[in-house]
Amino acid sequence: MGDSFLDRLQQDLKDAQLARDEVKVSTLRLLLSEIKNAEIAKGGSLADEDIVGVIQREVKKRKEAAEGFRKGDREEQAQKEESELTILQIYLPAQLTNEELTKLVDETINEAGAQSLADLGKVMGMVMGKVKGQADGGAVSALVKERLSK
Repeated sequence: MGDSFLDRLQQDLKDAQLARDEVKVSTLRLLLSEIKNAEIAKGGSLADEDIVGVIQREVKKRKEAAEGFRKGDREEQAQKEESELTILQIYLPAQLTNEELTKLVDETINEAGAQSLADLGKVMGMVMGKVKGQADGGAVSALVKERLSK
C-alpha cells in the first residue's frame, strides 16, 4: 500500500505536466522531493501515514507563508502559497468537523483521566494518534487546552 499513494502522486505529476498546470507541477515536484528526503532520513520507504505527515508539514508551511506575505502586503505571493496549499490538501485524509474533533478530545480527556493543563502532552499524544492526519495539530492543541482549562 505504501507505493500506491506515491504512485498516485507521481501519476498526478505526469498528468499536471501534460496539462501544463505549472503550479501543480511545481507543488507536486516539491512534495515528492520532501518525501524522498524523509525516506533518506528514515533510511527506508515511508508508510502512507508518514507521507501524510510530510504533506501536513508542507500544508503548514504554506499557511504560514501565506499569512506572512499577507502581513507584508504581498497578496500575489500569498495567493501563490494558497493555490499550492489547495493542491496539497487534496492528498490529506478528510478532515474532522469541529463537533467530531471536540467529541474525540472530550472522550480522550476522560479516557486519560486528565484534570488540568499539566496533562496536555499526554492528551495531545493520544488525540494525534487517533486523528491520523484528519485534523491540524494546532487546532487540536487549542481545543485540548480549552477543554482542560475548564
